[in-house]
Amino acid sequence: MGAWGVLAFENDDACDWADGLAHVDDFSLVESAFTEVEQTRGDLDMPEAYRALAACEVVARALGRPGYQDSYTETVDTWVKKHNLRPSPKLVTRALGVIDRVMGDNSFLREEWENNVEADTWKQGMADLRARLATQ
Repeated sequence: MGAWGVLAFENDDACDWADGLAHVDDFSLVESAFTEVEQTRGDLDMPEAYRALAACEVVARALGRPGYQDSYTETVDTWVKKHNLRPSPKLVTRALGVIDRVMGDNSFLREEWENNVEADTWKQGMADLRARLATQ
């Protein structure tokens, strides 16, 4: 697993994905990450899950609910501040669906974390992300 922690940006896939935000001025990269997960039939691979969770963090941060901030989130935090976009309710709903998919059956990321000593911490992080998205 190319991850060094349980948080959304503590893995190579999410950090690499976030670098792509420099090339867009809208939520198109977020939408692409969501579509990738939504169109996956059968097992959801870890890279797609990591990218989609990073996209969920973009949505939460654009709602003004950043959660944790550190050097790994700096690219996203800067992008959100610069663009000052407000996600639509539909995009928020899609983000919640992505979390459900990543946490559900047929998700290699969930399986990987389930077998890890930090499983509870990862689940708490997913619950925190979900709460930041769902809060009205």
